[in-house]
Amino acid sequence: MKEDNILHIKSKKFAIRIIHCYKFLADNKKEFILSKQLLRSGTAIGALIAESEFAQSDKDFLNKLYIALKEANETLYWLDLLYETHFLSEEEFSSISKDATEILKLLISITKTLKLK
Repeated sequence: MKEDNILHIKSKKFAIRIIHCYKFLADNKKEFILSKQLLRSGTAIGALIAESEFAQSDKDFLNKLYIALKEANETLYWLDLLYETHFLSEEEFSSISKDATEILKLLISITKTLKLK
């Protein structure tokens, strides 16, 4: 990992937050279905970004970022469901969804720029 790759750094920190959120939901709220989906999609973002660093081609690189973008959007969906079903408080939801939205916006910007090249 490059130390200056802001997307990689943010997505890894976000994955750690998602893991802690999953543990909280499973241990304290006894919620296992939606939280498992959140864990899968929320950690996939960083994994795909890490994979993209060793993509075999520019097309492969862009494809991995597009998939990460889809996972970020899906993560926001699961967070929204967990909030609307009262498994996450407004404070918890606002904080973690803000981070997810930031990553989503970065991915949108990067993929749009790369697509224009």
